[in-house]
Amino acid sequence: MTLKPGFLRSLESVTTVRADEPLSRHTTIGVGGPADAYVAISDAGQLAAVTTLCLQASLPFFVLGSGSNIVVGDRGVRGVVIENNATAKTEPLPVAAIAAGAPAPQRFRVRAESGCSFAAIARQLAFGGNAGLEWACGIPGTIGGAVVYNAGAYGGCRGDVLQRVAISGEGGENIIEAADLGLVYRGSTFTRGLMQNRAVLWAEFDLWSGEEKALRSRVADYDQRRLKAQPRGRNAGSFFKNPDGQPAWKLLEGAGLRGHRIGGAEFSERHCNFLINTGDASAADIAALKRLAEARVHDQFGIDLESEVTLVGEGFEDQANADG
Repeated sequence: MTLKPGFLRSLESVTTVRADEPLSRHTTIGVGGPADAYVAISDAGQLAAVTTLCLQASLPFFVLGSGSNIVVGDRGVRGVVIENNATAKTEPLPVAAIAAGAPAPQRFRVRAESGCSFAAIARQLAFGGNAGLEWACGIPGTIGGAVVYNAGAYGGCRGDVLQRVAISGEGGENIIEAADLGLVYRGSTFTRGLMQNRAVLWAEFDLWSGEEKALRSRVADYDQRRLKAQPRGRNAGSFFKNPDGQPAWKLLEGAGLRGHRIGGAEFSERHCNFLINTGDASAADIAALKRLAEARVHDQFGIDLESEVTLVGEGFEDQANADG
């Protein structure tokens, strides 16, 4: 897609623009073609400004956080890719100080911009004696991504503590209550396409006082469990959602896919719901292995797997690689 010079000049008035930036450099699985235009923003105001320019020009945009939980196609992404480095946050504030006349505070509210590391904030808050997000201490990704996908682990999820978010739009910043985001297991109104051309600017969530030593112990336990179970290679995180009553890894293993490989893409021997880039994987390899897994699990168990990882952009087909 050729972007008009006038639009590019407007974009450059907000931040630096790079053309044809390889997105393989910016994703945890390490694949992906170029972005037509690639920009990095440093705060929520810049993020709102860039998305507004894109809306006014009727151009697509994609907000890239930590690069986890996505696979970018081999032909890249059309329009503008926005690297989200908006990382301002507040200290925990007693809810009673927000709601006048409330009883003695038991909860504390935090606001974090959408580019903040979800895991880092969860760990920092837990180590400060704030309970409610300690389960997220090892989840890759950003606050914005955690809102979009209602990230969760070990029985907790983002929706348990989320209060409200601000999203970008043609009218500027719009605040939406968590109850209006349609939060479900690994999904929201964003994942169902009801928030197209919108970006999360910041999120507010409530925590509560906890015993610091117990929280540190819980975080350490989660760290050990992740280290023991999850592979270290380049990957995008858990690839498929867990169907009701069945962990996805067990279905994949039952379908004979542990260690199965197409091109440079492989279901990990260590945890077969992690799809690994062994070094030279293409997005087409990953998509072919995904389709194979879906077909085998459906044929053998009558279950339709649903991806937790999102395929973004163009170029997931490859005539040289057959599914099998």
